[in-house]
Amino acid sequence: MASGKKEPAPPTVCAAGVLLLTRESSPRFLLMRHPDRWDLPKGHCDEGEDFLTAAKRELVEETGIDAKVCEFDPDFQFDLHYPVTYRKQPDKTFQKHVRYFLAFLPQVVKIELTEHEMSRWWPWSPPHQIQSQTIDPLLAAVADHLSAKQSG
Repeated sequence: MASGKKEPAPPTVCAAGVLLLTRESSPRFLLMRHPDRWDLPKGHCDEGEDFLTAAKRELVEETGIDAKVCEFDPDFQFDLHYPVTYRKQPDKTFQKHVRYFLAFLPQVVKIELTEHEMSRWWPWSPPHQIQSQTIDPLLAAVADHLSAKQSG
């Protein structure tokens, strides 16, 4: 017989990242390479840290790019929620909440790799098919956002 009690929600892990897009005539965006996938500069929020502060901190930590040289779009943020497990606690599932921000640079800059094996500036030519769980939905939302801004 069911007890009527709900299972407790899995603990939430918060993370934040930045999609960097150049303002060149043929724009490009930055992805970082993990051993098994492409990703954006992003990482976990420190205790008491808001999403934007975390995103800016992770940007400089993972790329060497100071957020002060980027133009952040105040009208764009994109949230994803999905379950994750970690190597240190393989039997425990967490609910990950990632908030992405959009920022612009005038042109491609050199990346200082600290946590990734490589980086790449990809041509901006939506729709993209890079990673269906996180990157593709984000890039689609950015494309829609930029299109709406141009027509509005």
